[in-house]
Amino acid sequence: MKKVAVIGAGVSGLSTAFYIEEFSKGKVEIKVFEKEEHPGGKMRTAHKNGFTLETGPNGFLDNKPYTLELVKKLDIEDKLYKSSDKARKRFLFVNGKLVRLPESPIAFLASYVLSIKGKLRLAVEYFVPPKKDNSDESLSSFVKRRIGEESLEKLIDPMAAGIFAGDPDRLSVKAAFPAVWQLEKRYGGLIKGLLAMQKEKKDATAGPGGVLMSFKSGVIDLIDSLIKNIKGKVLTNTSVKKLLKENGKWKIVYEKGDEIFEETFDCVVLATPSYVAASLVKNFDHELSEKLNEIEYSPIAVVAFGFRKKGLDHDLDGFGFLVPRTENRKTLGTLWDSSIFPNRAPEGKTLIRAMVGGARQPQLAMAGEEEIARFTYKDIKKIMKTRHKPELTKVFKHSKGIPHYTVGHLERVEEIFKKVETHQGLYLNSNAYKGVGVNDCVYNSLKTAEAVVKNI
Repeated sequence: MKKVAVIGAGVSGLSTAFYIEEFSKGKVEIKVFEKEEHPGGKMRTAHKNGFTLETGPNGFLDNKPYTLELVKKLDIEDKLYKSSDKARKRFLFVNGKLVRLPESPIAFLASYVLSIKGKLRLAVEYFVPPKKDNSDESLSSFVKRRIGEESLEKLIDPMAAGIFAGDPDRLSVKAAFPAVWQLEKRYGGLIKGLLAMQKEKKDATAGPGGVLMSFKSGVIDLIDSLIKNIKGKVLTNTSVKKLLKENGKWKIVYEKGDEIFEETFDCVVLATPSYVAASLVKNFDHELSEKLNEIEYSPIAVVAFGFRKKGLDHDLDGFGFLVPRTENRKTLGTLWDSSIFPNRAPEGKTLIRAMVGGARQPQLAMAGEEEIARFTYKDIKKIMKTRHKPELTKVFKHSKGIPHYTVGHLERVEEIFKKVETHQGLYLNSNAYKGVGVNDCVYNSLKTAEAVVKNI
């Protein structure tokens, strides 16, 4: 029986292990290594005082089938939890006040998000010629070229912060927002593309789209179910110290407790952040290690606040809000979690989570927890006009939270994977390479598993 090691027990590592076992029909022995006490990576759920607190992502969109198909295979469809209709209402903090994002072109024309000049500039996008070559460019460059500076500042910058905690001046439009880039390449422009897609009866949106889905007990339901369904071993509190090529196989040196172990495998999947993968491959491929270290990460802190509803002085009727950098706030945005998923807070209480730091202000995410909680609450109080203090405060810090797909990312990843192909039996799979969302992770895990089973 062939032996496969998966290093890293986040959603990518666990999904890869699950799919390898499924595709190989039990003919592969799997062992998953995780250095932390609890699997899940950034996808973890904490329960405190009746509140359900997500440490990172709170779900996935149903506009792609990959996670839903995995849920069906795991037989946990009964645990799915659909977001409420309130989640469709999204807000921006613009010019010192919360403004609802319009959901239709007519509503957009009537909204106060953009000035008349900004709306006119957006409208003439139809006549802006497409870029002649396929070279990468920053999100800022793309947006200013097609729909103008004001749209960048008030619409696209906060969206980049919300998805990637990213800096649009450095984010790659091709890697971070491929659907947007494809509209110009295929149809010659954004408006032309959306009109054409409507005629083709496709989903005419360049944004995320879809309905947000989660699980009744939080994203931990998915992680726990994956672990339950993996027949091989999932070793937690286990640190991989070395990865060595030896006689056409892979030797892993790992530490569990106070003991050091060695074990040999036919294949190894590095389902870790790219900087961890870089440290493991350094001893046999220095160039690959350097390329992996070129992938950047944005630090982020997630701050959860539990309030009494009574006297809050805000109806929390919506998904939450994002903050453009021009507003000079310390928060990137805030999710009204118990409006999105009502069971996230006890009766009479409400839960919100704010995001701090990112590529915009990385130093804020690395401050002390008390300081982060203090300045985040100050921001929320000013923006939402809240009148009392939270009953619960919890800060989750991620020093390297979200991969930052900078200009040239796709070319960089292509070079990395070409180098990996020269090492038979070695595979990479994490959100550092080909998409940061849960759907992306599940899809890439499925494809990685297919490649592993095909080649053993």
